Amino acid sequence: MTATGHDRDREQDRGAAPAPRARRGLTAVLVAVIAVGLVVLGGGLAVALGIGRTDAPGTGSVDAGFARDMSTHHVQAVEMANLAQTHSSDPQVQQLAFDIASTQNNQVGRMRGWLSLWGLPLNGGTGVMSWMGEGGSAMHDMGAMQKAEQRGVPMPGMAGESDLAQLRSLTGTPFDVLFLQLMIRHHQGGTAMAEYGAAHAQEPAVRNLAQTIDETQTAEVTTMEQMLRAKGGAPLPAD
Repeated sequence: MTATGHDRDREQDRGAAPAPRARRGLTAVLVAVIAVGLVVLGGGLAVALGIGRTDAPGTGSVDAGFARDMSTHHVQAVEMANLAQTHSSDPQVQQLAFDIASTQNNQVGRMRGWLSLWGLPLNGGTGVMSWMGEGGSAMHDMGAMQKAEQRGVPMPGMAGESDLAQLRSLTGTPFDVLFLQLMIRHHQGGTAMAEYGAAHAQEPAVRNLAQTIDETQTAEVTTMEQMLRAKGGAPLPAD
């Protein structure tokens, strides 16, 4: 190799040498940025979850009452929705039921997770709907609870054991009609809880979920009423 060739090689070597240092510098910057991001994210999650707080909702609070009662309400909706996969022959009903079951099962997990985080029992508390306050919502206006009690159910909108037994016995269009009737009333019964939780809960995450439930179920009721009428059915009286 000529001297000129050696010189070129040395120049190339000298030009390439700084690259690892540049990469190390860039890596260090990226690691620092990621570390800061994780700290910020962790802090945000801590605030959202209430970690480190000393004023977590108590057992008689709107937050705890909403989480308990809406979880119970949701569990029955999931139970009814799961039946549609084997009892309905209508793909639209099956898809609606799947969406309801998936969404509400996820929400039950979130609400029960909050209760565990707050150190509160998943069941019990101060009594069904007592967290809503007298005169504070439609639940206490001229007897939604009374209507529910007359039907033998713990909360407005919920299906009774005879309703559930009948639903399990049906298939095809008869199933679809009763399923839509029961689910419409079920959604309507949960609306007042969601509205009250959205307006009065202490925790922003609880208020946000309650608002989401209210909006989602209101939209689903409209869809289900259309589907029900297309099948020749009519909504049941609401509680």
